[in-house]
Amino acid sequence: MTAETEKRELPLGVGRITKGWILFIGFSVVVLAFGIYAYSVQFTQGEIATGMRDLGTMGGATWGLYITMAIYFVGVSFAGITVAAFIRLTAQAYLKPLARMAEVLTVVALILGALSIMADLGQPIRGIVNLFMYARPQSPFFGTVTLVLTGYLYASVVYLYLDGRRDAGILARVPSRLRWFHRLWAAGYKDTPKEKERHKRTNFWMSVAVIPLLVIAHSTLGFVFGLQVGRPGWYSALQAPAFVILAGISGLGHLIIFAAIVRTRLNQRKRLNMDVFSWMGKFMLALLLIYVYFLIVDHLTSTFTAREEELRVFNAVLWGEYAWIYWLSVATLAIPLLILARQFFAKKWNIGWLVVSGFLVNVAAIGKRYLIVVPSQTYGGLLPYAVGSYSPTWVEYGTIIGIFALGAILFGIFAKTFPIMHLQEKHEGGA
Repeated sequence: MTAETEKRELPLGVGRITKGWILFIGFSVVVLAFGIYAYSVQFTQGEIATGMRDLGTMGGATWGLYITMAIYFVGVSFAGITVAAFIRLTAQAYLKPLARMAEVLTVVALILGALSIMADLGQPIRGIVNLFMYARPQSPFFGTVTLVLTGYLYASVVYLYLDGRRDAGILARVPSRLRWFHRLWAAGYKDTPKEKERHKRTNFWMSVAVIPLLVIAHSTLGFVFGLQVGRPGWYSALQAPAFVILAGISGLGHLIIFAAIVRTRLNQRKRLNMDVFSWMGKFMLALLLIYVYFLIVDHLTSTFTAREEELRVFNAVLWGEYAWIYWLSVATLAIPLLILARQFFAKKWNIGWLVVSGFLVNVAAIGKRYLIVVPSQTYGGLLPYAVGSYSPTWVEYGTIIGIFALGAILFGIFAKTFPIMHLQEKHEGGA
């Protein structure tokens, strides 16, 4: 170890604790504590502390904000690992700085999605035990747990681990308080030509395998709703593909925001240049056009020859109780679509407007997920029950806000313990 190596600081802000980071983590911890308190109220008092009630005679909805956010978080994870796999398969070198951010986004989003489902269960431990005792493999719910919350998460963690071994091996040679962690992650990796070739081959085949797994996993989420019997508003052949497309849109929105933060806070304007952001903008624009097409087709086919029950759900969403959520979602999809289209045709991309678009599409994604989950329960019964209602309580809002705060903490801690972008090799202009 040379004297120059001993004096070298860890790259990309790793190990450097700043006042801003402490304030960010401190605020997130306070919000997380509030979320834990909110959930403790639900855990001790039962589901009565939430706005959820049984269908039919109870006139409520058994799935509410928690399931909405579970679908949303799992959707966000889709774009992360998809972008990472795309970069590996196509060898787009200029997009490589996005890969690790995308991988971390996937892992964190899946953890938050799992916690949202746990919050929805009245007795989480009992729910887990019963899964192994009474699971039905033919059920879409079984596929959601096995493919999304276990197989998908496990594959994403392995993907992130293998991708980071080289960087961990480099950091393990630098004396620091985190050296033990980097050595543990490296697991003896020496960056030899043979090891490089083995990791490159493994990452390639994992990328090939993970893409169909992603499509199947997210389609299964759509099938959970689309295959429900006697539930107007959910029966649509576009449920599964629409889930996949909207997942890509929301995930790309998050990735744009994170890339902009890293570009500014870590002064990475050269690596995270306009070519990187314009690629994400074009990709999001294409997905938005596809999703708007799906939206129009779904509305036409579900109303032109629809039965009375389907029309009741449609009218409640379009003009009734849920209209403000629907039109807000439409607006927050249309505005980014116009922003991105203008930049595309002008061939002039602006990071600020891309960040705004990324935020708006996530507002739309949450709204659309809510409209998928709730109206078909409160307005969608085939039996002659009265119209139901559902409004989340402060307990549900508090729990979800706490889950968001946990995600912020996980991202913040990762960025200070490991490079949020891969370390450049010599041929890339860095060490």
